[in-house]
Amino acid sequence: MDNIATYNPLLVKVAFGNHIVTGYAEDSFVTIEPLDSGITSKAGCDGDIVRSVDPNNRYTVKVALLVSSPTNRYLSDQYAKDKRDGSGAFPVLIKDVTGAEKFTTSLAWVTKQASVTKGKEGQNKEWVLETGQAELAYE
Repeated sequence: MDNIATYNPLLVKVAFGNHIVTGYAEDSFVTIEPLDSGITSKAGCDGDIVRSVDPNNRYTVKVALLVSSPTNRYLSDQYAKDKRDGSGAFPVLIKDVTGAEKFTTSLAWVTKQASVTKGKEGQNKEWVLETGQAELAYE
């Protein structure tokens, strides 16, 4: 029996607080990268090895959006609130509904405004978030 899996980008759901993200850019629209150093090791002069596990479970989340996406306004507003009084952080849920992956954190924030690019055609905006402790699970 063939093992065939199907990926559908329409089944990737992203929520920032109570805001459902819409207006994704073409191609790669979500990137989740760990900020930790993972598991490192050192060897002593006699060949003994020690491994160190970084307990940091923080991530960088990049979201690429069409210039027309209403999520650009949401993220811009959250960033402005954070700059003004520190109240712009929000929880994040990213779920592949087909069951492959689920990313959750109770605290994330926009690191800086997305760049503004103008041209003949509408340009994408990339937003970079950092998180508090988070979990990336493969279900």
